[in-house]
Amino acid sequence: LGLQQPEFEFTDKASFIVATGKCVDYLNFTTDRYSRVPTSIIIAMAGIESGWGTSRFAIEANNLFGIKTWDKDKGLLPIGMSEDTPWRVRIFTTKCSSVQEYIRILNEHPAYKEFRALRIKLLEKGELLDSVQLIATLDKFSTTDDYDKRVINMMTKIAEVLEEKAEVKILPETKP
Repeated sequence: LGLQQPEFEFTDKASFIVATGKCVDYLNFTTDRYSRVPTSIIIAMAGIESGWGTSRFAIEANNLFGIKTWDKDKGLLPIGMSEDTPWRVRIFTTKCSSVQEYIRILNEHPAYKEFRALRIKLLEKGELLDSVQLIATLDKFSTTDDYDKRVINMMTKIAEVLEEKAEVKILPETKP
């Protein structure tokens, strides 16, 4: 099919949303259905975590989620942190590569086993992947108590931005 990772170009919040959506669509298309993550969750979390792609980590490291590395040669030291800090923010070749890594983390890290179990349950019952239910299982991603509510609120705002721009509508996740 000649599939390749899409370019991740954006100039504002709406084009960041569209670019992230294209990246997630590409990754989900090239991933088995039991490993897919709803596009709305990824877009909302990428927007929150990277300030719509304007954070230092997004700009200098192509890292939309603050993913860490313990290999000092593959990371960016946060400002104000000592050189003795054992971790860095991981540097990616593209922003879409950071999305791919975040999806891998959701699919493999022990902290997200509840997310994976719910996704399997929904898929096996032939139900839509419910982003609201799924985001509630990602409580270990952030130390902020109401992080799930923030992501859900952001998903609503993203849908409104896209409707205003009339560029793309985030449709409900489809049945497998």
